[in-house]
Order: sequence, then C-alpha cells, then structure tokens
Amino acid sequence: MATSVDALSQGFIHMRIVLGMVVGLGLTHLLRQLARIIEHPGRKRVYWVHLVWAGSMFLYLLSFWWWEYRLSLVTQWTFNLYLFVTLYALLLYLLCTLVLPENIDEYADWRDYFYQRRAWFFGLLALAYVIDLADTRIKGATYFAALAPEMLARDLAFDAFSLIALATRNATYHAVFALAGLAYQLLFIVRQFEVL
Repeated sequence: MATSVDALSQGFIHMRIVLGMVVGLGLTHLLRQLARIIEHPGRKRVYWVHLVWAGSMFLYLLSFWWWEYRLSLVTQWTFNLYLFVTLYALLLYLLCTLVLPENIDEYADWRDYFYQRRAWFFGLLALAYVIDLADTRIKGATYFAALAPEMLARDLAFDAFSLIALATRNATYHAVFALAGLAYQLLFIVRQFEVL
C-alpha cells in the first residue's frame, strides 16, 4: 500500500502535537518551580550548581523540540517508533521534575536535595544521551552521518561525566561539569540552530 505525502504529513503532525504537550509540561514545570524559588527565597537556601542544571534542562527541552522537527524525514511511522519518541520526551519531563521537584521539605536545602538525588538525575541524564543517539539515527542515515561525529563524542562524554557525577559528591566536579555542560549546550545551539 502506497503512503501518500499527505498521510506522512499527518503522522508527523500527530507526533508533533504529542511531543509539544510533553515539552510544554516540562517547560511549565521548570518555570513554575523557578517562580516558587523566586517568590520564597528564604524558604530553602538555593544552590547555584543545581540552578545551572535546571537551566541546562530548559535548554535540553528547547533543543529537543527544535531537533524533533527532523522527524518530518521519517517516511513510515510505526507504533514502536511513536512509543520510542514519546518515551524519550517523557524521560526529559521526568528529568525536569527531578531537577526542580514540587517539594523538598525533607531536605535541608537545595544543595542537600541535589546531592541526595544526584544518582537518579545523572543516571537518567546518561540514559537520555544514549537515547538521543538512537533518536538522531531515526531521522535518517544522511542526517545521522552529518551530525554523528560530534554527537557521538558529545553523547558519550555526557554519559561518562554523568556516571561520574552520580558516583561522587565532589562539589568542584559538579560545579565544573554543570558549567562546562551548559557552555557546550550554548555553543552547540549557536553553531547548529541557525535554520530549522
């Protein structure tokens, strides 16, 4: 059965709507929790490294949404592909809820929360970067080949650094990783996001 261009377009539009809802929830969650921190600065002491990771997740969501436009290159949508991409988006939402949770009453402050929950956050972040490679491959061999050298190095580096981060409480390591990761994300965006 031949698939019309119109049908392909509809499949992509459907996927974009689902992804838009999940990304929108993630962005809303991050902004709502950041607003709570601003509204009640004395409630819990803020930890700047933690806020850098919140900013990093904000950028990850935006870049995910930007790059998922390339799913328009997919010529055949299957339920497994739909499930994979949806679960990737949900993983990013989960990371947003972990980096800025609704409530940290059982923790002394944001620093305490960050270090006690770091294994979950960095474990899932490492998983997200593994999934990112598969997600990039889904968009086609030509697309993957164009980005593969840098993306492979980036994703493997983020995986390795995340695995170290989940194992160590070293504040200097976490500060350097957070700042270097955010700086790399910003440079990648400037270099790669000129046109959709």
